[in-house]
Amino acid sequence: MTVDLADVPVELRDAVAATLAAVGAADGHLGVELVDAERIQALNREHRGKDAPTDVLAFPLDGTGPTAGPRELGDVVICPQYCTDITEAAVHGVLHLCGYDHETDQGEMLGMQANVLEGLA
Repeated sequence: MTVDLADVPVELRDAVAATLAAVGAADGHLGVELVDAERIQALNREHRGKDAPTDVLAFPLDGTGPTAGPRELGDVVICPQYCTDITEAAVHGVLHLCGYDHETDQGEMLGMQANVLEGLA
């Protein structure tokens, strides 16, 4: 089993790999794409009903549970123009792909995010 980071920008691969390791995701493929404000606004409008640009969106597919074939974790889309820290946005998006949700949990996701970022420093 292996994690396929071929579709992750080189400068974000360490952060993405560290995030996956922190949540125990040992296999699968995911993509990270850097886009402009117009593109992320269109995605945010289409998928979340919010007609505004944002920093990061995550589109999970298989999650981290058992799969019959190769795992497809999903895609993270980041708009650098709306980020204060692209690495933090990548970690945040990958945590969403792995089932974390800061809007419904008791702080676990943001705690995990802080731990991953601290480990990268």
